[in-house]
Amino acid sequence: MTDSGIDYEKAKALAASPDPAVRLELARRADMQPEILYFLAVDEAEEVRRAIVENEATPAQAHLLLANDASGTVRERLAEKLARLLPGLSDEEAGKAREYAIQTLELLARDELTRIRAALSEGLKYADNVPHHVIRQLAQDVELIVSAPVLQFSPLLTDDDLREIVAASAQSGALSAIAKRVGLSAGVSEVIVATRDVSAVAALLANDSAQIREETLDLILDAAPSHEPWHEPLVQRPNLPGKAAKRIAGFVAASLLQRLAGRKDLPADALAEVRQVMEQRLDVKLEAAEEPKAAEDKAKAAKEAKDEPNSMAEAEEKVKKLIKANKLDNDVVQEAIEKNERNFVLQSLIQNGRIPLSVIQKAIEARNGRLVTALVWRAKFSMRTAVMIQRDIAKVPPRMMLNARNGTDYPIGKAELEEQLRILGL
Repeated sequence: MTDSGIDYEKAKALAASPDPAVRLELARRADMQPEILYFLAVDEAEEVRRAIVENEATPAQAHLLLANDASGTVRERLAEKLARLLPGLSDEEAGKAREYAIQTLELLARDELTRIRAALSEGLKYADNVPHHVIRQLAQDVELIVSAPVLQFSPLLTDDDLREIVAASAQSGALSAIAKRVGLSAGVSEVIVATRDVSAVAALLANDSAQIREETLDLILDAAPSHEPWHEPLVQRPNLPGKAAKRIAGFVAASLLQRLAGRKDLPADALAEVRQVMEQRLDVKLEAAEEPKAAEDKAKAAKEAKDEPNSMAEAEEKVKKLIKANKLDNDVVQEAIEKNERNFVLQSLIQNGRIPLSVIQKAIEARNGRLVTALVWRAKFSMRTAVMIQRDIAKVPPRMMLNARNGTDYPIGKAELEEQLRILGL
């Protein structure tokens, strides 16, 4: 007899039994000799091989065999087991067993089944004692369910790793996972913002622990008016510079503007400027004791009263006079947009671009950023004007808006703009 409680030769004979129930019983024994468990790792019965995976006494060499098992279930359970065991194995304690475990992990990290790679990633996302190259491979996986856990949580990914992954990644979800990392560095935040991915930047802004340089925040604010998902996290962003707060006050909704004006951590001069912008935008005097909801209702009513548009005839006459005097420019049109002088803006497109009103209305009703941008281009106004008309006049959804390239340039070429005009019959 051996210390295992069963004679080796007897165990060997039982392992060769034609009855799978006999072999299964052996596979489940915690006192079974490693050689027998290794032999059973290639048993023809899947239930026996599953038992070998689940047996804590199974030797590391058997795990390497099981990594190539024909059953996805066996490989998935093996991935879960190794993800649990490996972080606790030090080089000194484990020796050869750790080497086998790493080779097994490398195989599982390349497994053809997504759920197996996902199980590995989920199990290793907090580990700091596993090979960097395995974590890096999981982080670069094409399936988000695999990459996201390690991208968001793994302490083994360096800033260089993250920057390279951001540069190579086309997946919004992967970028968002990185943006949610605790203590994200300013350098990685900068490359995320450079992608202009709406969801990722929203996640970055909502991550209070992420470092964002003031110049990076300025780039976000340049594009923020047309990206509504950024507005609330911007208003709530801790350590908000006073200059940024004033800019935010210029484009967020009334309810968020009220919250921004109520922040206690802004410098006194910045808070005064925010409140001044609020009064100017909404044509309402703020009162310190006024309830937020009452102030919002009052502001909304005042804005609606102020927004009564001029008649089309009056707008047409005014625009024609400006054109004759060579004074109809982007500044004039943008000021009209800010004042919600809708008819003046429409007449500016009609007269400067020789565009029928019915065509303009068609593009606006479609709420299509490309069509609206093409009309503004035809009327010889800037891309900044196009962004404002998309957002404030046509009410184009943020995901369908076209934003300026390099802050000022049209993002699509002449050929595509002309194609959009042809769609409208121009």
